[in-house]
Amino acid sequence: MKTFDCAVFVGLLCLSALSMAKKSPPKVQVYSRVPGKVGEANTLMCHASNFHPPEITIELLRNGKEIPGATQTDLAFEENWHYHLTKHVHFTPGKGEEFSCRVTHGGSPKMYMWEEDL
Repeated sequence: MKTFDCAVFVGLLCLSALSMAKKSPPKVQVYSRVPGKVGEANTLMCHASNFHPPEITIELLRNGKEIPGATQTDLAFEENWHYHLTKHVHFTPGKGEEFSCRVTHGGSPKMYMWEEDL
């Protein structure tokens, strides 16, 4: 019976910690591995951090359309139960193209533009 009581207590502590974590929108950074140059291969990255709850979708876009072949890290969390996640894809910027990251958290999508260093 003591084991059961301890398990229930630990479970309640975990639920309490989760409920104390406030809803927080993500802080988003969109950047490339190296400064962008037209016609040169690069890696586009979108990093979302300090968000809660953990349900989030990250899409990397070229001219408003999702870029295929993107890779995403595993969802990770900090001691304060806020999460971070990164998605990246290889790309070659062309003249006049727009690259962005669409992050959906809490049901509402938000766009973040890549500022090229051309």
